[in-house]
Amino acid sequence: MSLKYAVSTRLPTPFAIFDIHGFRDSDTGKEHVAVTLGDIRSGEPVLCRVHSECLTGDALFSQRCDCGSQLNAALKLIAEEGRGILLYLRQEGRGIGLINKLRAYKLQDEGADTVEANERLGFGADMRNYLVGAQMLGHFGIESVRLMTNNPRKVAALARDGITIAERVPLQSNLNPCNTHYLQTKAIKLGHMLSHLKLQ
Repeated sequence: MSLKYAVSTRLPTPFAIFDIHGFRDSDTGKEHVAVTLGDIRSGEPVLCRVHSECLTGDALFSQRCDCGSQLNAALKLIAEEGRGILLYLRQEGRGIGLINKLRAYKLQDEGADTVEANERLGFGADMRNYLVGAQMLGHFGIESVRLMTNNPRKVAALARDGITIAERVPLQSNLNPCNTHYLQTKAIKLGHMLSHLKLQ
């Protein structure tokens, strides 16, 4: 396994005092973190969010997506439950990287949808890989999760990598005029389960 555990420490947040655990993937050089709360090694299904990095949404409050609001909502739900794990994976822009994501944004400004923009740049609609997430869960002895996601591909990928999905927990938030078309495209073209949307 190319994923190596590095360090753990405390992470005080507005929601709770979590523990944060660092990992390094020696194959890619990327560094990932797991944020945990409570007893996650009991064998009971763990409330879990597998979150792919989105600098613009997570850190810069972009309204073009729902990523930042999903991150906050997931941490809040884990805090309310008193037990859970959030995996933060460094695969920006559905796996195409930050600069290419900005290029895709420019194409969207010119009329492409989020899938068409990636494809015009020569990428697949979603280039993410969740094996590293499954390996991180394995580090903590977690075999079964209650997965916070709207993405059926994520559910299927983790199940394929040996994680039991005991429950899918919808995580729908921050529908706004700037991201409605983006979310509609994810629902129509990528199959995301977004019941709060009116699909056109």
